[in-house]
Amino acid sequence: MSHAADFLGRGFAFPFSVTPEGRLARSADVRRIDESIWIVLGTRLGERLMRPDFGCAIHGLLFEQNTPGTRARAVDAVRRALVAHEPRIDVQDIRCDVDPTQPSLLLVRIDYRVRGTNTSNNLVYPFYINESS
Repeated sequence: MSHAADFLGRGFAFPFSVTPEGRLARSADVRRIDESIWIVLGTRLGERLMRPDFGCAIHGLLFEQNTPGTRARAVDAVRRALVAHEPRIDVQDIRCDVDPTQPSLLLVRIDYRVRGTNTSNNLVYPFYINESS
């Protein structure tokens, strides 16, 4: 196994699933990083009993209106969470787009570089705000 593979990690896939052979699905390499990003962003601050600082403050925006200020705060929350909790990447860019047909849906687009391999990757994290209206 190469040093890059050691750095990127291996483990159970997220979300947990079972293979056709009846085993727990596993993931490795860049897929593992993508799954880790989803875990960090999907976890509310204070949700983990022994790690109250783990997670992302984006969940505090749940009932906010879709404004440029809210989108800027979402970008800031995501950047802070990834810098604090995902050491295998360098965040290159984060932007928050809105689908005009779904004004409650923020599309948080994350561009990052994997430190161990120097490859660039990206993902989109969907986050709904103002669901009470």
